[in-house]
Amino acid sequence: MAPVKLGFIGAGNMAEAIARGVIAAGLAAPREMLAADPDPRRREQFEKELKVPVSAENPPVVQQAPVVVVAVKPQQFDKALAPLGSLFGPKKLVISVCAGISTAHVEQTIAAGTRVVRSMPNTPMLVGRGMAAVCGGKHASSADVAKAMRLLGAAGTVIKVPEKLMDAVTAVSGSGPAYFFYLAELLAVAGVELGLPEEDARLLARVTFEGAAKLLAESGEEAADLRRKVTSPGGTTEAALGWLDARGFAPIFIDAVRAARDRARELGR
Repeated sequence: MAPVKLGFIGAGNMAEAIARGVIAAGLAAPREMLAADPDPRRREQFEKELKVPVSAENPPVVQQAPVVVVAVKPQQFDKALAPLGSLFGPKKLVISVCAGISTAHVEQTIAAGTRVVRSMPNTPMLVGRGMAAVCGGKHASSADVAKAMRLLGAAGTVIKVPEKLMDAVTAVSGSGPAYFFYLAELLAVAGVELGLPEEDARLLARVTFEGAAKLLAESGEEAADLRRKVTSPGGTTEAALGWLDARGFAPIFIDAVRAARDRARELGR
């Protein structure tokens, strides 16, 4: 058995995305990773698709891995980590991807001196197009933050932010894909309401959003500039956007993102 380089507490979608990126980038081989999850279906999927060994128990991961990614739901954080507290310490680097959980809370839950980096990645990491932000805790060095950025960067783009902005990152980027999917869903529903067959409406919405996202990513232009190029004076797009603006869509949407930010703060308490 090769020495374990990277461990995962939780083997859900986010852990899978990070592991896939790490393997693809050659940062660690599957046999150099170890995960733990109570769900037998997730354990089976992790082992079958990624060839990464998975345990039903958390302690072996912390005992063997110098770097541990904590990828459990925020509501489960204390239950999962508190019993493992003494297994951590200054020699361990913890990368927490739990929404709303501060570095201070992680440090208080586990052994004193543990190096902690907090991150907020998003689900497009599953296809190598993720977005993440990181910040270091009290004991994390610049090298620890750089290591976390390298691991997460294997499946997307990573930025460093002050911890006070992490809840805003959660609202914008962590939850952001759901806003995108919701609009695609509604566009397809609108197509059906206008008489299109459901299958055609879904295809039109999906490919339109895919193309628009690719154009935004690769054109080098800002979203506002691309929007203006599509919006001809007196045209159909202007009619739709004008209808939205007249009904306060922009402030409503910004308030919705603010609600996500506030919920992230609540989870951290």
